[in-house]
Amino acid sequence: MVSRIRLAALAFLLSGGTGAHATDINLGYSGWTGFAPLTLARDAGIFEKHGLNVTLQKIPQASRHLAIASGDIQCAATTVETWIAWNANGVKTTQIFQLDKSYGADGIAVRGDVESFADLKGKSVAASAPGTSPYFLLAWMLHKNGMTMRDVRVVNMEPGPAAQAFVAGQNDAAMSYEPYLSTVRAAPDSGKILATTLDYPAVMDTVGCTPEFLSANPEAGKALADSYFEALEMIAAEPDKAYEIMGRDVNQTAEQFAASAANLRWQDRAANETFFAGEWATFSNEAADLLLEIGVIREKPEIAPLADPSYIK
Repeated sequence: MVSRIRLAALAFLLSGGTGAHATDINLGYSGWTGFAPLTLARDAGIFEKHGLNVTLQKIPQASRHLAIASGDIQCAATTVETWIAWNANGVKTTQIFQLDKSYGADGIAVRGDVESFADLKGKSVAASAPGTSPYFLLAWMLHKNGMTMRDVRVVNMEPGPAAQAFVAGQNDAAMSYEPYLSTVRAAPDSGKILATTLDYPAVMDTVGCTPEFLSANPEAGKALADSYFEALEMIAAEPDKAYEIMGRDVNQTAEQFAASAANLRWQDRAANETFFAGEWATFSNEAADLLLEIGVIREKPEIAPLADPSYIK
């Protein structure tokens, strides 16, 4: 019979020799290419190494806040302006590190006869629901061109179906992002990409958690950030292996995934420090003003408390 001492010793070794229990985290995200280092951290054992038991749940952005409010998830990955909307509408959360910036990975696909945003007036544009990144980016692009959401007819569709429907001939335009935007890039006969985040840099993602979770698990936020930064180190050191693992999660080959990833920049620790030192607040304030204008929020929340960059140190 195996003694209790031997069983305890075995458990100690399996826990990494620390004797500590892993912290459970349910994190909501999507198949967006920018979130892929999270799947890498999970599948390469990086989260486990940092004492975390992370369950990643694919939840549409439009309902991710509902999962937080219900307690189904404690943390999420989403765009900066989305956190503003969630907090303004009663779902309190705190951003703890930046994931990525889109450099052409988000954009608007249009038919061949559309030469400018002015040509979209009165036309149908497939985009996710209000409170999501594609909806916000459409509003941002129109705003920068002297237009409003009232100038177009929005057809609510998620980014993947929006791209597929556009290629199939539905709608005059579509808001989408990688890896789905590549569906449009690969079908030039269906239309073209009018503009991306190279022209309108308004998509950047962060990870955040509820204040209650962070308070109850003071080490977990930093472990989550450290895991992400280690995943970036793995991508740099073993790109082929990392791309294969990340691509598998979205049914892409390593080569296909690498092509999608070329349109964004993952943000390392130094980039995070720079971002939260100034750009985050500047963008958040402008984004909140636009969210107020388009009716996604009724009141602009105080911006400063929406992030705590101490976790990236």
